[in-house]
Amino acid sequence: MISGASGLLGTALTRGLQSDGHETVALVRRIPREGEVQWDPRQPLDPAKLAGCDGVVHLAGKNIAGRWTERFKQEVLESRTVTTRTLATATADSFRRTGQPRVFVSASGVGYYGNRGDEVLTEQSAVGTGFLAEVCKQWEAAAAPAREAGVRVVNLRIGVVLARDGGALKPMLLPFQLGLGGRIGSGQQWWSWVALEDVIGAMRFALQTDGLQGGVNVVAPAPVRCAEFVKALGRVLHRPTIFPLPEFVIRTVMGEMGQELLLTSACAMPEKLQGTDYQFRHADLDGALRAALK
Repeated sequence: MISGASGLLGTALTRGLQSDGHETVALVRRIPREGEVQWDPRQPLDPAKLAGCDGVVHLAGKNIAGRWTERFKQEVLESRTVTTRTLATATADSFRRTGQPRVFVSASGVGYYGNRGDEVLTEQSAVGTGFLAEVCKQWEAAAAPAREAGVRVVNLRIGVVLARDGGALKPMLLPFQLGLGGRIGSGQQWWSWVALEDVIGAMRFALQTDGLQGGVNVVAPAPVRCAEFVKALGRVLHRPTIFPLPEFVIRTVMGEMGQELLLTSACAMPEKLQGTDYQFRHADLDGALRAALK
């Protein structure tokens, strides 16, 4: 069962699971079609609707891009915590009755760590400060009902996703294709990137790997500074990267959102995945960008 099945990650995950012969069920708010189950995240979900499901993947949540008013931020927080708690509670009830689902995989983000400079961050690192860190902290905690019932819970702390049709890369493409790209802020902040193919690979791996649980960094094993990321994107697009975007412009135009999304430094490493037999499809940034943009 997949929430957020129509989004970038949900669509790719559904396609991948079905290609392997798995049956997927999408949670939707509208009138359901075949292969879908209707839910209202603010109302209890009948655990019988999870009958026969081996696992749950929770990807639903409001897009964080927008004007970060207090109301907007509250909506972002509730879109993650309320939905997670509703689905985790139904999963727990179903598991107690039937022994299924056995695994609950929920999205989170490397925003969990906040702005940490050059500190190398593993899953053992403490939660950081800032709005996104608080969101991720509460987001992960909202899965407690499933965890307490004995369901294996995996919180995927996803990095900067490289995909042509979504994620962080899409809004960067036009200015770079026009030759207007360049260093963002100081360029010294660490960006923990990950190819879309590896996000989906990590999700499928988490569903199938009994020993994997808790926070899991879904990032490539080679984080780079922003300046290096910008140069790599310029190389792949065959465009110059000579127009910097100063910090004061980001803060003036984008405010808190710009500060947390573009200027925050998080050098996260996928320690848990590297401790398993998971094989990264794209561990090299140039190769990952070429694959995303082909």
